[in-house]
Amino acid sequence: MQPAQSHHTPVTITLPDGSTRRFDHAITGMELAESIGAGLAKAAVAVLVDGEQRDLSHLIERDAKVSILTPKDEGGLDVMRHTLTAQVLALAVKELWPSAQLAIGPTIEHGFYYDIDLDYKLTPEDLPKVEDKMREILGRKKPVAREMWAFDDAIAMFTSRGEHYKAELIGMAKEKNGGADGQVSLYRQGEGDDAFIDLCYGPHVPNLEKISKAFKLTKLAGAYWRGDSKNKMLQRIYGVSFFDKKELEAHLLMLEEAEKRDHRRLGRELELFHIQEEAQGQIFWHDKGWTLYQLLENYVRRKIRANGYIEVKTPILVDRSLWEKSGHWEKFRANMFTVADEDEDRTLAIKPMNCPCHVQIFNQGIKSYRDLPLRMAEFGSCHRNEPTGALHGLMRVRAMVQDDAHIFCTEEQILPETERFCRLLENVYDELGFTEVDVKLATRPETRAGDDVTWDKAEKALGDAVTAAGLTYSIEPGEGAFYGPKLEFHLKDAIGRTWQCGTLQLDFVLPERLDANYIADDGDKHRPVMLHRAILGSLERFLGILIENYAGKFPLWLAPVQAVVCPITNDQDDYAQSVADALAKAGLRVETDLSANKINYKVREHSHRKVPFILAVGGRDVENGTVAIRRLGAEQQETLALDAAIATLKDETSAPA
Repeated sequence: MQPAQSHHTPVTITLPDGSTRRFDHAITGMELAESIGAGLAKAAVAVLVDGEQRDLSHLIERDAKVSILTPKDEGGLDVMRHTLTAQVLALAVKELWPSAQLAIGPTIEHGFYYDIDLDYKLTPEDLPKVEDKMREILGRKKPVAREMWAFDDAIAMFTSRGEHYKAELIGMAKEKNGGADGQVSLYRQGEGDDAFIDLCYGPHVPNLEKISKAFKLTKLAGAYWRGDSKNKMLQRIYGVSFFDKKELEAHLLMLEEAEKRDHRRLGRELELFHIQEEAQGQIFWHDKGWTLYQLLENYVRRKIRANGYIEVKTPILVDRSLWEKSGHWEKFRANMFTVADEDEDRTLAIKPMNCPCHVQIFNQGIKSYRDLPLRMAEFGSCHRNEPTGALHGLMRVRAMVQDDAHIFCTEEQILPETERFCRLLENVYDELGFTEVDVKLATRPETRAGDDVTWDKAEKALGDAVTAAGLTYSIEPGEGAFYGPKLEFHLKDAIGRTWQCGTLQLDFVLPERLDANYIADDGDKHRPVMLHRAILGSLERFLGILIENYAGKFPLWLAPVQAVVCPITNDQDDYAQSVADALAKAGLRVETDLSANKINYKVREHSHRKVPFILAVGGRDVENGTVAIRRLGAEQQETLALDAAIATLKDETSAPA
């Protein structure tokens, strides 16, 4: 690292448009904004210096690439949300409930949350009161300034104020620093001894008047301190925040729609699945839900078979020695379920992922370069000990099945295999109704296996390959897997939410660790490259996404029940059953409703259950051999001869090839 320059040393600032500005001394972010224009200075909330967010008061002492951030920028909006959480929501809680202890308050997508320790049990009715206090605090237009405190001084200050969680966090930082004293970043709102001070890395807006009032507190939840169920359960307040009222209202409408589509509620109403306390993080699939599950799994199976994959099945319980060799034991031990084999004096782990097991199959027998690429797929049953507080319906579970595959190939095959996978993934997403997909390249994390030379090669190879596949991508620094960089495929659903599902991860490390090799055309042993890839990811989670995307009204080929036959009176029961039998023989998934309920009630009930076709049959239909077809959501019905009705429904409900 080069030493800091003198404040009088000239600096050259490169702006986003490529233009430069030269100053004969170090300059703050605010001074730079003011030199560009008064309007920009008024709107500015923070500054981006060589890719890092900083306060506007940050002194730029070297030549740098700099952007002035406003709430119209995603980065500026994030800074505004951060201040709204750490300096406004936190203070509002403290003023309303002075005994509250503050824990952490980060930003999240579209908003923020704060975890607090409070004896009083918050209810949704309290949120408007907190919002009003937040708006009052914003109206004070107090300045917010960063201060650097010594660890010990900051611990003493927070302890004296009863903020034991803050003191604990600083103590952890000191411990990480080897027990030596250092400095920590605090932010002060206002002046004097009564000023509000919070622990935060920042950056923050320089004054509360720069924060938009287009925010709303949305919900309450419980959260264990530091995500550990052994610690105290805290109360979490969630909120959303936007640049203006129009964006806020659009988001709130989306949240309202999302509530209607909640897969947990629809799962109960449509009799798909349920979850109960005795099996946390695991799913009880009912007949209709399991039908949906199998339809999706078999659809993917057809696709991968057509794309040259073999399918395997590997053990669920595997000795810890394999996980130690692969590196997963060191990285994922806390999230692995283990079983002690006392007779053999060894520990078995329930697999959290499939990759080491697939290498074991690859290692059976001698592989030649002629065998590559070898595309090995498994609908692998995996288990991960997720924190109880993080579990969420189908979206976050402890037991899952992944549409996992590993492609063993040469370095020369990385590009064509990546292109091939991208085409397969786009085809599957399109047929499942997802046409908008964003691609992100996640690069090396702080904790990783392999050296920098290997990572340089892997990141370049994956970036070149996805470009050759004709896709554009953005970079996600530090978000790669511990053994290699990865592509993430984020799809957008019907109400604009994005979900990260598919992945392609490039791995030079695991084949080395587990001694995988093949005989190349030069007669020597070489390491294969390993591409870890999934299209859906967890089938459980993807089904949750599907349920919410379609609000339970699935594509006809995926509907667990495609048609229900309803006699108008019980006099037509025998004919209704014969119609159902004929539909089932033609391959449709069909039920009959032979209850004594009136036909209007039956139509309403099965429409609520999202059945695509309701076939009503009365006395005249019995005489003429016809059925009256009502499509879900349609007011009118169509009367057809039974053979014509079967042909029509069979054609409309056929699955993609």
